[in-house]
Amino acid sequence: MSVLNRPNSADVSVNIPRGTYNAVYYPYFNNYSRTQIFFGGSGSGKSVFLAQRAIYDVMRGGRNYLICRQVGRTIRGSVFTELVKVIGAWGVSALFTINKTDMVITCVNGYQIVFIGLDDVEKIKSITPSKGSFTDLWIEEATETDKNTVKQLIKRQRGGSESVPKRITLSFNPVLKSHWIFDEYFSKIGWADNQTEYQSDELSILKTWYIHNAYLTADDKRDLTNETDQYFYNVYTLGNWGVLGNVIFTNWKVDDLTPMQAQFTNRRNGLDWGFAGDPAAVVVSHYDQMRKTIYIFDEIYERGLTNPQLAEKVIDKIGKDWITCDSAEPKSIVEVQGDGVEAGAAVKGKDSVTFGIQWLKQQTIIVDKKCINAQNEFSQYHWKEDAGGNAMPIPVDKNNHLIDALRYAYERDMDDTPLFVGRY
Repeated sequence: MSVLNRPNSADVSVNIPRGTYNAVYYPYFNNYSRTQIFFGGSGSGKSVFLAQRAIYDVMRGGRNYLICRQVGRTIRGSVFTELVKVIGAWGVSALFTINKTDMVITCVNGYQIVFIGLDDVEKIKSITPSKGSFTDLWIEEATETDKNTVKQLIKRQRGGSESVPKRITLSFNPVLKSHWIFDEYFSKIGWADNQTEYQSDELSILKTWYIHNAYLTADDKRDLTNETDQYFYNVYTLGNWGVLGNVIFTNWKVDDLTPMQAQFTNRRNGLDWGFAGDPAAVVVSHYDQMRKTIYIFDEIYERGLTNPQLAEKVIDKIGKDWITCDSAEPKSIVEVQGDGVEAGAAVKGKDSVTFGIQWLKQQTIIVDKKCINAQNEFSQYHWKEDAGGNAMPIPVDKNNHLIDALRYAYERDMDDTPLFVGRY
């Protein structure tokens, strides 16, 4: 692939070797369907390709990108990092200015890539590129967003030259067929479960999974192919839309809790430890005991945090409020206590998981719209199934970090256990 760029009126030729991208995506470097969907399994390389295409387009000139995720704080460690990696891997750093504070990447030809969280409404209203208009909207992890947000974004994609086709791109791992994206785009074209592509002037869809990524390690492939739960294998290994009949929680909904937060004084906070493979997960909630209603209004869900970093984030969220932690890491509890977190260990005990789940199922749970990870967990947490597809009274131990944190947070409400078991 060769890109001809004209920074400062001088022609610069940038040669990108074919071996730097996965072959399945090659035709989509120059695909201009109005709406484009790239979805499929984990490790399929779709986000890396879209990062490559954004850099390719901006270097050629004429196109500006607005790249979004539902929650702004998740962008820096995900899609922003991918684009910076592409710039370095392609050896074109001299052509770009990278503003890490504002998360804006500017090419020497004046075209830009701007990153924004869809939870920052005021910034979305006022943001514009320094040259021209946004020709491209890319919503990463689009299943985190609601239908109305996407429609409002499309309305903002106005202005610019008629000769430059505008695009909106959605990328994601599929979740459940009940999701609005399936209904809006897939159902209307009669998408079949074994289908991998669809192409028209208005809509293009490409489904990929791990076999399409030549850069996965043997360990990566082994982790994906060894998945034993049928739902997770279908969705995250094979990239299929999921059908989940034995979901555990049906007593929850999403709402905008911002107007109510001043009233949330009966706090319950919980922490589930994690670092590399699993995230550190913190749930911040309020309990209306009279109405048996739990309001989850904030969360932390991050990998790679040291205990001092986690402590700083916890204090930022809850101040000097109490937080109940997984007792499996007493050393970690001592460390965050030393950093100023008012923390103690969960009691747990025999059958605490089953008991905690059953107690939570008796409450009404309302999740703030910005708590995307809690929403994802409640959507997918399900019972194991036997060979006949019948639910067993055993939860699948995946994607449940915030739910575990929620159980710890409410232990003393469940059976009058002490607030904590001493200080280590």
